[in-house]
Amino acid sequence: MNTQAQQTKIALVTGGSRGLGKDMVIRLAQKGNDIVLTYKTNEEEAKKVVADIEALGQKATALKLDTGNVSSFPAFVTDLSNVLKNHFNTDKFDYLVNNAGFNYVIPSFEATTEEMFDDLMNVHYKGVFFLTQKLLPLINDGGSIVNLSTGLTRFVHAGSGAYASMKAAIQTLTRYLAKELGSRGIRANVVAPGAIATDFSGGRLKQSPQIQEYLTSVTALARVGQPDDIGGVVAFLCSNDAKWVTAQVIEASGGMYL
Repeated sequence: MNTQAQQTKIALVTGGSRGLGKDMVIRLAQKGNDIVLTYKTNEEEAKKVVADIEALGQKATALKLDTGNVSSFPAFVTDLSNVLKNHFNTDKFDYLVNNAGFNYVIPSFEATTEEMFDDLMNVHYKGVFFLTQKLLPLINDGGSIVNLSTGLTRFVHAGSGAYASMKAAIQTLTRYLAKELGSRGIRANVVAPGAIATDFSGGRLKQSPQIQEYLTSVTALARVGQPDDIGGVVAFLCSNDAKWVTAQVIEASGGMYL
């Protein structure tokens, strides 16, 4: 049934209804890809993004998914398979972008609780690991996996130890994916954003001129990052232009702390 070779490529982006994920799906659609995006709670917001993608002339749909709940993944795979068949007339997709995430505002290592640690691990590492594993049979050979990390694996901000550790693990996992899936022609790479003015971490950066001023002063390109600084990098990695790029970490931070 798989006629994907003759069809438009399909990208699945987790957490694609807002923030960085929203820009990713728009940029991917602008490059001619159809989109499956996931959301956790806000269905109306997700539907608006679907409408934006359809206005660009691409097919799109939104599926509910809690990326921190591994037990929900088999049902999600079933839902995805049905959507691919009924909405896109295929049985596989091409690009997986593991973007969904969150972070706590934690003042220090000492203030990090076990509950916070587990929540972060379930979404940022365990969820990515097992969702990717469950989706592998649905990814076309020659496809691409993009995992989101953070510039905090290179530079340090107090209180981000748990979150950054999970993302460092993702970078290692991505190299293993690149090695083990290379025989299928599937590439695996990491995009590591710097500080981006979104609602992430409660919108702390977006709402604080003082933090923005400081980060501007330590960034080579002398400004704070915006969501549209990241989507294009992801879209590049999900394209034939990046056909010889795998197992790489691309930091998109404007040159923070050089």
